[in-house]
Amino acid sequence: MHSHPRFSPVESDLAVGIDERYLEDYAPGTVMNYGPIEVDADEIIDFARRYDPQEFHIDPARAADGPFRGLVASGWHTAALMMRVLVERYLSRVASLGSPGVDELRWLAPVRPGDRLWVHITVLEARRSRSKPDRGMLRSLIEVCSERGDILMTVKAMTLMLCRNPETPATGASK
Repeated sequence: MHSHPRFSPVESDLAVGIDERYLEDYAPGTVMNYGPIEVDADEIIDFARRYDPQEFHIDPARAADGPFRGLVASGWHTAALMMRVLVERYLSRVASLGSPGVDELRWLAPVRPGDRLWVHITVLEARRSRSKPDRGMLRSLIEVCSERGDILMTVKAMTLMLCRNPETPATGASK
């Protein structure tokens, strides 16, 4: 299991509120931390019954003898929990234009009932589009961690974002 060297279970956020954020407000290197998210056994089972009905996600008795030695959340459930945090806490409500995709989605360790998750986000890049200067690409490294700082899931997300000032250069290059 991977441990996060800079993680602590303390909330942190951008200085600009979610209703006022534009691409320029996501400076490369900025770090945010959101949580905790309580993981509930009934929610694990309900999600998995609908979308990922493998025994180690839906049947606690059989899961006890399975590869994880107990019930675990579907990786897609973990991704959905992370996505809710992104929408409610990180992504701009006035400038987000959706996502063309994600890179390098990894499930590194199981998420279990009773876990308290934290979503640790590092801005990797905020780059204005050359062809459409009113918008740009926000790239973020997202790490879903346990309260102990164990990294359970990682993904590099891309979000198309409007610029506050279409004529002013955005903050930044890759980090």
